[in-house]
Amino acid sequence: MDHWSHACHFNDCDIEIKINKMSRLVILGGGESGTGAAVLALKKGLDVFVSDAGKIKEKYKEVLLSHRIPMEEGRHTEALILNADEVIKSPGIPDKAELILKLKKKGTPVISEIEFAGRYTKAKMICITGSNGKTTTTLLTHHILKKAGLNVGLAGNIGKSFAWQVAESNYDYYVMELSSFQLDGNFQFRADIAVLLNITPDHLDRYDYQLKNYVDSKFKVARNQTPADVFVYCLDDEITAAEVNKRQLPGKKYSYSIIQEVQQGAYLKENQLTININQTNQTIMSIQELALQGKHNIYNSMAAGIVARLTEVRKEVIRESLSDFQNVEHRLEFVAKINGVDFINDSKATNVNSTWYALESMQNQVVLILGGIDKGNDYKMLMEMVKEKVKAIVCLGKDNKKIKNAFKGIVTTIAETGSAMEAVSVAYKLAKKGETVLLSPACASFDLFENYEDRGQQFKAAVKSL
Repeated sequence: MDHWSHACHFNDCDIEIKINKMSRLVILGGGESGTGAAVLALKKGLDVFVSDAGKIKEKYKEVLLSHRIPMEEGRHTEALILNADEVIKSPGIPDKAELILKLKKKGTPVISEIEFAGRYTKAKMICITGSNGKTTTTLLTHHILKKAGLNVGLAGNIGKSFAWQVAESNYDYYVMELSSFQLDGNFQFRADIAVLLNITPDHLDRYDYQLKNYVDSKFKVARNQTPADVFVYCLDDEITAAEVNKRQLPGKKYSYSIIQEVQQGAYLKENQLTININQTNQTIMSIQELALQGKHNIYNSMAAGIVARLTEVRKEVIRESLSDFQNVEHRLEFVAKINGVDFINDSKATNVNSTWYALESMQNQVVLILGGIDKGNDYKMLMEMVKEKVKAIVCLGKDNKKIKNAFKGIVTTIAETGSAMEAVSVAYKLAKKGETVLLSPACASFDLFENYEDRGQQFKAAVKSL
């Protein structure tokens, strides 16, 4: 198809030549993305140094040592960093960190691992972002393309580092989940197909509490696109739809909706999911057949279906893939039924909107486990859903004042706990047969846990010990 006709993922195709003359590349953060970038940089003959203010995990340290890549941990030695020609920073390091400000003052480019690795591959880039549903949609899209027999990698905010895969594999396509932090470090990188699922206030602490800044960040998924590229978005998401009308987006647009028929994209009519690409209407399947249920998952399935049709996957393969997909761990993951009480792990819900979606898909009364590090949350949007479905809230965090203030008078029982084991035990006592204990915290996990995966694992272990 015409939008696959170009190979170079940069406006300036000479960039690789210029970069290879660079004497020094410094990588801040020795995790998955940093180590992957170091492996690729070494392969490309660059002088590379890895610096991590924390402890580098043993598995990454072994890789760096075996490749003889210079590194440091537990500190950032400025003399070894400020002399860089270019810096790759971990998405977790804020742009306002003192070291980053010093680099920018010197005029040193600070980029993402995605930007760096994109220079060294001619694969087609399918890039998916949004406040909610990114991981599910990315995995679902990858599942369909893989099932169709395409040579496709899975990268970005999920799985193995993009740079590492570029160094060691040779994929024709990448399906990438990109967070706003990763997009902020992309400058020349370009997506062949950019997918923007939705925009709701999230991570506002990193964007000066200005929604506009966060919106601008999300739209960077379409940065550098040409008329030969594609932009896929949700017509029902008010912020996204309004912004699409305001912005100059050169890529061909495909939208999806469960409210109205669309000319180019996907829509729902009488519970039938239809994908319409280039005026060829194709009913894919009934929504009852979808592996992922709930309104938000119809949207995710539509987005993945459009991408699949754009890559010329047959509708039979799309239908089969959408009905046999296994959802991601920590996203509405069924853990166990104990004495008639269902336990569901939605630890990946790190913002209010994700928790709203989780509650929306619940059929029974819920004991909701909420809390962690608040990212500027506004709990008002949860009020109606909580009134309707939540019988008790169990707080799991160090500071629960905001949650207690938001829901007092709406939920009669609000308990405070300081560990996954305690939260599960209290929630189990509060739940009756036929009800659900749902971990869907609406907050980041770093006050009590390493990350949302650790929180989910501890929750599951606690459930299994009941």
